[in-house]
Amino acid sequence: MSHHHHDSSQHAPYDHAPHDYNNAPHDHSHGSSPWARLRHAASELVGGHSHDAADQIDDALEADAAGRRALLISLAALAVTAAIQALVVMFTGSVALLGDTLHNVADALTAVPLLIAFRLARRPPNKRFTYGYGRAEDLGGLFVIAMIALSSVLAAYEAIDRLIHPRDVSHLWAVALAGLVGFAGNELVARYRIRIGRRIGSAALVADGLHARTDGFTSLAVLLGAAGVALGWRQADPIIGLVITVAILGVLRSAVRQVGARLMDAVDPTLVDQASAAVSSVAGVQDVRELRIRWIGHTLRAEVDVTVPADLSQAEAHDLAHHAEQHLLARVRRLTAATVHTSPAGAHHPVDHPDPLEAT
Repeated sequence: MSHHHHDSSQHAPYDHAPHDYNNAPHDHSHGSSPWARLRHAASELVGGHSHDAADQIDDALEADAAGRRALLISLAALAVTAAIQALVVMFTGSVALLGDTLHNVADALTAVPLLIAFRLARRPPNKRFTYGYGRAEDLGGLFVIAMIALSSVLAAYEAIDRLIHPRDVSHLWAVALAGLVGFAGNELVARYRIRIGRRIGSAALVADGLHARTDGFTSLAVLLGAAGVALGWRQADPIIGLVITVAILGVLRSAVRQVGARLMDAVDPTLVDQASAAVSSVAGVQDVRELRIRWIGHTLRAEVDVTVPADLSQAEAHDLAHHAEQHLLARVRRLTAATVHTSPAGAHHPVDHPDPLEAT
């Protein structure tokens, strides 16, 4: 019986010949000059880049950098959005608009805990956090969910308050303009964050993108409300506010599903099939008895138990385990660590240990 464990983040001194199976070549060169990076970021923001599954980022450090870059660029974009809105507020003195601007500023700041989480994730594991700090990202995701929930409560409260105490909306053109700016800025940031989040496998970043989208909705409410009032419908503002609250609840639901699935260690079933196929293709592996994969932040870990011929020596079983683990790291995206356990054929009676994967 032989265990073999490999963690690409920490090469033990007794590791075999250096191999870097996890970094399969993926063309992602966008030029390293600041100008090229800026151009790439701009094309990302306006959605000029189509990213299919083939262009996902596998390397943990590169994924980390991409996530932090997405947060910083989108923070800057939101700062510009809020600044334009603030200018309009100064020229008009509109209180409703001031509320929208402050809301956008406060919400942009949810990127800060995520930045901290991404930074934490780079710390090596220790005796207390033996799996490292990747989960900090999911905690950040929970914080984002709380902020989206708060947004929906605030939107509902404001709408009901305006229904009971109608207020005149002044400077309609300016209010509409600032609403449009807020909506456009937030929606661009939302798309950018969601795209990068999916590419690097970060549920928290996707949730933060959804959060920016809810802010875009509140700005849209300001815009539509102003349009309604301009057309002579006094109650347009609060009624549209209530409709937007419902829309925010819809976004909240998808954010909860994203982050909740992570906290429950859910993975895409095709990943399990991929991993199973990768291990089964190794000569000498008779059966994959157990296979578990979990996300830790935006990297994956796997634990596998395989059945091998009973007459293998311990050294042969070890080599086979090592081989299986190389296959896993090479073929499963974002997998950074795998533990492969070999069981001699016949060691486990099939009845005493039903395979959870067969039952599904």
